[in-house]
Amino acid sequence: MITYSIIQKSQLECAHRLDAEFFQPEYLELEKRLTKTNRYKKWGDIEGEFITGPFGSEFKVENYVTDGKFRYVRGKDVKSFFLMDDDNVYIPQEDFNRLKKFYLEKGDILVSVVGTLGNSAIVDTSTLPAIFSCKSTVFRSKKINPYYFIAYLNSRYGRGFLERNARGAVQTGLNIDDLRLLPLFIPPDEKQEMISSIIIEVKKGLDHSKLYYSQAENLLLEELGLKNFKPQEDLAWVVNLSEVQKAKRIDAEFFQPKYEEIISKFKTQMLKLEDLVLIKKGIEVGSEQYQEVGRPFIRVSNLTKLGIVAADAKLINDKLYQRFKNDYEPKIGEILLTKDASPGIAYVFKEAMEGIIAGGILRLKIKAKIEAEYLALVLNSTIGQMQMERDTGGSVIIHWRPEQIKNCLIPILPKSIQQKIAALIRKSHTARKKSKELLEQAKQKVEQLIEQGAQ
Repeated sequence: MITYSIIQKSQLECAHRLDAEFFQPEYLELEKRLTKTNRYKKWGDIEGEFITGPFGSEFKVENYVTDGKFRYVRGKDVKSFFLMDDDNVYIPQEDFNRLKKFYLEKGDILVSVVGTLGNSAIVDTSTLPAIFSCKSTVFRSKKINPYYFIAYLNSRYGRGFLERNARGAVQTGLNIDDLRLLPLFIPPDEKQEMISSIIIEVKKGLDHSKLYYSQAENLLLEELGLKNFKPQEDLAWVVNLSEVQKAKRIDAEFFQPKYEEIISKFKTQMLKLEDLVLIKKGIEVGSEQYQEVGRPFIRVSNLTKLGIVAADAKLINDKLYQRFKNDYEPKIGEILLTKDASPGIAYVFKEAMEGIIAGGILRLKIKAKIEAEYLALVLNSTIGQMQMERDTGGSVIIHWRPEQIKNCLIPILPKSIQQKIAALIRKSHTARKKSKELLEQAKQKVEQLIEQGAQ
């Protein structure tokens, strides 16, 4: 069905845009409702500072350090409301000191302006000290409640206006001038405070979720005798020809002693992953199948050990979904495990969703007596990650092949310990789920204020 908009010449002049996408009916309707409230401003009219991130030439990704103090916030870390923090990267102190004009502060608003557009997140003290990349723009202001502001930007209105202002065809982007023109709804201070209090409560819930997960990790490592385990980093080692022939590998990285060292620490029974689960692979539908509305197509980038980031999922049409759902739609209780790009991320699927998974994700269906949450935690822990690292080492493009994954060794702790660990993981999920529900409430309250003001 063809859609069209009839606009005035003055609207073109005001927007400084001629492209039809900018004047799509849904965007015009959002703008019409917002401007009727008489409580709106252009973003550029809010006293504050826009800061763009450093060019790539100012810091090279090969200079990342592990377990550092100074975080480097990438574009992919900027998600709805809050920054991701399960795959952090860090920079040396000398680089951090050199790039001090890009320091982040508590209350800063980060907006993704390259790649995946329209994500916006608030910075809190858990992120600091940190700088940010050129894939994002920071807005810093004392004249608007940042927690209310982040709720507005993630509402249907804020998100819609951010997507509307994108420029470009192949590589889309948002520049500061685009952001300055974006319309904002500014309710009375007491309304801002009310919505702000919800977002603060959400953050507390997410922190509790992470705490429960951390407690589960610590319990696992303590029970396996790995709590303070630090592998040796040998400069040389000797390998028998028979070991090379058995592994069908000749790269030195595969035979590093640290891999055998961690396995030797286990004081319990071990089973191969294939003895515990049935493994099914996802499917690739092709980027040409992506569309604006439809059913979620969950890719590796959407999966974390704490859940699925559905907001960034690509969408496919219902016909394609119906065709593939029987074979590629995950079921509650299955473990989703990434095998490509960022391999080794495991998550127990908790809530029914009408969508399918991409080829870079495996579905693990439990077939033995083992707690699913326990198994997923083992895969996410040092135990699973070092085995994944060993298998994928030496590859330019990282793939953890299913035949390697099947042979991943899983330590089997007593059922009572598994259940304690699983209970902590479930508490983590419950806290996270409640926080997600509160986020939806916050967005709805923003939208209700706008709708009421437009009447």
